[in-house]
Amino acid sequence: MERRVIRVSGMSCHHCNEAIKRAVGRLAGVGFVDADYRENKVIVEYDPQTTDLQAVYRAIEEEGYQVVSR
Repeated sequence: MERRVIRVSGMSCHHCNEAIKRAVGRLAGVGFVDADYRENKVIVEYDPQTTDLQAVYRAIEEEGYQVVSR
């Protein structure tokens, strides 16, 4: 498993945290995901043999948030 901290803009509340956690958590190979709107970050642990960061970025952006650090 690889662990990454991703900077995200556009999050403003607990609902934002939950939306991102649901979207990223649905991806195959994701073992852990947490979002913190106060710190504008998402922490994800994933299996690079199953998924990649591009899929994580897409899942975040499809929820309406912007990935700041890639």
